[in-house]
Amino acid sequence: MVVETSKIDVVVVGSGPTGLMLATELALAGVEVVVLERLAEPSGQSKALNLQPRTAEVFDLRGLMEPTREYAHGTWGSGHFGGRPLSYEGWQTRHPYQVNIPQAGVERVLEDRLAELGARVRRGHELLDFTQNDAGVTAAVRTTAGESRIEARYLVGCDGGRSAVRKRLGVAFPGTDASQFAFVADVAFDALPAAVPTRLRSVSDAIAKEGNGKGGAGGLIPLGEPGLFRLIFNDPRAGQRDQAEPVSTAEVAAAVERLFGAGAVIAEIRWASRFTNVTRQVEHYRVGRVLLAGDAAHVHFPAGGQGLNLGVQDAMNLGWKLAAEVQGRAPAGLLDTYHSERHPVGARVLHNTRAQSMPVDPAPETVAMSQLITELAKLPEANRHLAGMVSGFDIRYEVDGPDHPLLGGRLPDLELPLGWASDLFHPGRGVLLSTDPRYLELARPWSDRVDATTLPELPDLTADAVLVRPDGYVCWVAPADGSPSDTTDNTKRLDGALRTWFGRPQDTAQVD
Repeated sequence: MVVETSKIDVVVVGSGPTGLMLATELALAGVEVVVLERLAEPSGQSKALNLQPRTAEVFDLRGLMEPTREYAHGTWGSGHFGGRPLSYEGWQTRHPYQVNIPQAGVERVLEDRLAELGARVRRGHELLDFTQNDAGVTAAVRTTAGESRIEARYLVGCDGGRSAVRKRLGVAFPGTDASQFAFVADVAFDALPAAVPTRLRSVSDAIAKEGNGKGGAGGLIPLGEPGLFRLIFNDPRAGQRDQAEPVSTAEVAAAVERLFGAGAVIAEIRWASRFTNVTRQVEHYRVGRVLLAGDAAHVHFPAGGQGLNLGVQDAMNLGWKLAAEVQGRAPAGLLDTYHSERHPVGARVLHNTRAQSMPVDPAPETVAMSQLITELAKLPEANRHLAGMVSGFDIRYEVDGPDHPLLGGRLPDLELPLGWASDLFHPGRGVLLSTDPRYLELARPWSDRVDATTLPELPDLTADAVLVRPDGYVCWVAPADGSPSDTTDNTKRLDGALRTWFGRPQDTAQVD
């Protein structure tokens, strides 16, 4: 029996990092949003363990890094590609590292921010079904009080790899089935084998390099508490296991011995889960008024710690666009750029995680390939290429305009006379930085959506002005040292960029 009918702008299904990030972005923009979560309480499970450098920058754009540090266990000075260390130096960032933080901590930070913005997670609310038409989406929801119905403008599935939204939407989810079977476990030890490294500079140092000669790949990652480690183990010889089958103490002990030798004494297994290298991506991130983000849109082998980060950045890309659409100020086609921009990014992550999950076996061909990749990864150019890919630093969207190193890419977090550039993005609006007041004057009709700031110079940008979207990506550049005719052309392009990404000027904008 239906006990309640409510109306809302956007329903977000799932309260993981993707769903919470999206909800905070929408609430920041003034959109009415609710988050539906099937579980009655937060799981508190560690699950994912890191923020990649670009995600740390994204959190800085919204002022989230300070509360995040309260739940972090420190930082890793480098990343890895298939166990091979990667340096983040040279990317003009304040965060040349991974932040070591359990997923539960990320969720706590985001849910606290969501509450500050006046929205909340409705726990114990399970999506049963939904229908959509040209006007909106109607969702049927099971609650502890009975069944309720929510009428919304849009619905976004952020409900994980087994997404109920994706299944009910019926979109194609092509990819490859599992061929490798592995597990993770958070394990408290009373004693560890002598071969477990005690000084770690990066995640790659935690990975067993030789597997103790007994096969298998994985490692032990410290979790910020004495004796507590995350065990990751992938046995290429293991057959298919039921994903729901519990990971036993004996299985954990055997894995540790195979990786590091004898001597482990296990006190407790706090959490464990099985995973595979199943790799899939939906063909369309948007179907009418229903969208998908995070693991609901793509699943892959958890190589290099990219999954949580990919989902959070999906949400960052989608949030401001969906808010503009709901509020009637989005230019034509803006919401569709969510798919056109993020689908290729997701496909590239699937591609590189497939490469990193190459089976580990003693065959001469496999050993030779692994050694060759290790040699190549040490070359500075190759290391930079891989680090940019895994970190998210090298993401570049297609944006109209003359070629410029900044166009379509992230704006580096520069130290400006008025503070860090990232501080300007805390309100979730576009930002125009310029040394020429003429550009700022042209942008005045968009002052309700774009914050314009004049500066004496833009250090290290080789530009006189930049227009940056709310997600931190540059969508227009006036190159430095331009001629007067260049300024005229730049002005025309700036007007076009403002209309393309932020809609009509304020005096002509109308709410649909």
